[in-house]
Amino acid sequence: MNEILMKRALEEAQKAFEKDEVPVGAVIIRKGEIIAAAHNCRETSKDATAHAEMLAIKEACKILGGWRLIDCEMYVTLEPCAMCSGAIIQARIERLCIGAMDPKGGAAGSTLNLFEDYHFNHRTEVIKGILEEECSQILKDFFKRKR
Repeated sequence: MNEILMKRALEEAQKAFEKDEVPVGAVIIRKGEIIAAAHNCRETSKDATAHAEMLAIKEACKILGGWRLIDCEMYVTLEPCAMCSGAIIQARIERLCIGAMDPKGGAAGSTLNLFEDYHFNHRTEVIKGILEEECSQILKDFFKRKR
């Protein structure tokens, strides 16, 4: 099941790739059903906060009618940054599944770990390395094309 949902996040990342955005995709599920899906849109929206995770959280909150995403899980192709990790914790997402790690800006264990090193009032379980090669490859292809 984890691989199927990460493939759906990769489909979102591909949409970003086609828009010349850094190809990161995210999906949020609740009780086995996808309730939100998004991809990076920082360049097209001219918005520094338009990361895939932030957009998916906003969509899920709208769909569920509140800011607490209880019983929800997020699948994201790239390790979230500090902003997105904080939003995941604040939204009360129960489980975070990550594809590739981000050694330059990840906040789930690469540069810092908001999920384990700090004591917030909510704990998010983190699973790493789901379809890691595929999630890493789309980023490599994107940046290779940019150079």
